[in-house]
Amino acid sequence: MSAQLNPPQREAIRYLDGPCLVLAGAGSGKTRVITHKIAWLVEECGLSPANIAAITFTNKAAREMQERVAGLMGGRAPKGLTLCTFHALGVRIIRQEAQHCGLKPQFSILDAADTVQIVSDVAKSADKAIARQMQWQISSWKNAMLTPEQAAQLADNEIAAAAAAAYAEYERTLRAYQAVDFDDLIGLPVRLFEDNAEVRERWQNRLRYLLIDEYQDTNRAQYRLLRQLSGVRGAFTAVGDDDQAIYAWRGADVENLRLLQQDYPKLKVVKLEQNYRSSARILGAANTLIANNEKLFEKRLWSEHGPGDQITVTACRDAEHEAETVAMKISAHRFQNRTRFADYAVLYRGNHQARVIEQQLRNHKIPYVISGGQSFFDKAEIRDLIAWLRLLVNEDDDLAFIRAITTPRRGVGAATLEAIGAYAGQRHVSLFAAAFEQGVAEHLNTRQLELVHEFAAYINRLQQRAAREPAGQVLEDLLVAIRYEAWLFEHLDPREAESKWSNVRDFVDWLARKGDEDDKTLLELTQTIALISMLDKEDPDFDGVQLATLHASKGLEFGHVFMVGVEEGLLPHQSSIDEDKIEEERRLMYVGVTRAQRSLNVLWCERRKSGKEWRRCEASRFIEEMGDDVLSAARKSNEPVSKEDGRARAAGLMAIFERG
Repeated sequence: MSAQLNPPQREAIRYLDGPCLVLAGAGSGKTRVITHKIAWLVEECGLSPANIAAITFTNKAAREMQERVAGLMGGRAPKGLTLCTFHALGVRIIRQEAQHCGLKPQFSILDAADTVQIVSDVAKSADKAIARQMQWQISSWKNAMLTPEQAAQLADNEIAAAAAAAYAEYERTLRAYQAVDFDDLIGLPVRLFEDNAEVRERWQNRLRYLLIDEYQDTNRAQYRLLRQLSGVRGAFTAVGDDDQAIYAWRGADVENLRLLQQDYPKLKVVKLEQNYRSSARILGAANTLIANNEKLFEKRLWSEHGPGDQITVTACRDAEHEAETVAMKISAHRFQNRTRFADYAVLYRGNHQARVIEQQLRNHKIPYVISGGQSFFDKAEIRDLIAWLRLLVNEDDDLAFIRAITTPRRGVGAATLEAIGAYAGQRHVSLFAAAFEQGVAEHLNTRQLELVHEFAAYINRLQQRAAREPAGQVLEDLLVAIRYEAWLFEHLDPREAESKWSNVRDFVDWLARKGDEDDKTLLELTQTIALISMLDKEDPDFDGVQLATLHASKGLEFGHVFMVGVEEGLLPHQSSIDEDKIEEERRLMYVGVTRAQRSLNVLWCERRKSGKEWRRCEASRFIEEMGDDVLSAARKSNEPVSKEDGRARAAGLMAIFERG
């Protein structure tokens, strides 16, 4: 097993005398360390798989790890091993300790759209953009484990003050709905463990060794969860890279790396500096670039892959020209090197840059896939169905009640809902419970009452079936009963209805399959739906160029990478220049550079459209920071391009040459 490991990897895997931090540079085999350490703990140290937890940040990473562990351990992952995301672990803890958290085991997990709605209601703000900012602010406070009282003292602008005023009421509303938001999935277990020694010890005995992936992306609440679970022994291995910390805007706290050293004086630090991905030139540029950041830990990546292709830097006239250049270069390179389209990636700072690139790839008949766009779960038709499912699991979920009873419409309108809402508010019960109380009859006319009772009775019948029958069967019957397909075609033009119905079919088929594979009922599946990123509809065998934001590209690798829009104001982003937060942007550039295995192309525009105006642009400071080798290549490629006409002529010649 250890033949394929280098000495630092072996050291990281075998070290068990206390807490261990593995500083894993880009492409240095961090997943290999985690999976081999799981196998080592089980096979060599005799630890039961049920006592080990490996915690990742994405479902995709968890799946990949599951497959690799299975490959190492005789074809299947050992039974009882916990291999999941932080949030999935949080769900498991809260579900098992629900009564200690003041919840019933069948609580609802609300996503961002639901929580924005609640903030909007609580703050009585009709402006969705402001409600979103307030929700973001409340989420940041919760990630930092701050109470509403502490938040009120910290609020330093109008939006923050409004968010602080809404925070306590927002929390009360969640509990009234028997619901939690994503931040609670970490925050509630942390508070529970800090306040209840008996529960904490139970979980410490259950999970005796922890492995944390992408440790640099943890926020303060996640760090506290790690500390509570690993106890005084500090039986954990954290794997991360301070140079790839790019999620501060999402609450990640690179300080957690410093805290590890402070809180665990005996911390063992192992550096993985051999890169198995990229050529020496690419690594040289990455090292030179990131050396401009203040370092917590010094490390320098190296590789045995040889020097590799020269990095190219291309100045383009504008975004249209940039996109066309990328499309032509991919076509020419693929023709010369007989590569697949899937060997290429185009990376950019913001989603808005993708549109013009998509157009040019289509013009050149180049197939592509795009990631980091709208989530499947954000589509209205999927949210409609999920509302029905959430109500089956948890009748106190008022948001789900309102959406389900009005989609498709069944004669229940705003007036009916308002009347039930007012009555439920007086009685301090959920809308669903209110529908069954005798007193509600005084607030509704006979027809309204009949419709509400009919709906509630149907939910009750469905609940009983959902707890016993196969998920697929219950879902099919639900769609027929609520006439969802007919409703789509009655209210939308045929093409849109067709597209939405096709998404619903995908969703239902996927849930049915998942129910069969995991042997779970519809009720069990529904509770974790908020955590599952729906099987990406990307076919792993599809041969297409990958388009992705730099944030979405982390963890991926490609033979040939094109980074576009590498200019001041875009990368680094203008807001980070204004707020003097260049270091995180430099790490983002570093992540982009280190995705490349064989070749790297950096492009920037001399002017870019901003609304109706054109603005002049200049090359990003990061290009110069990649070192002399890259700069001399940039100068060489720009020599014949002194003036606009010269540039256009060179591009024209290039096009003729590449087509030939």
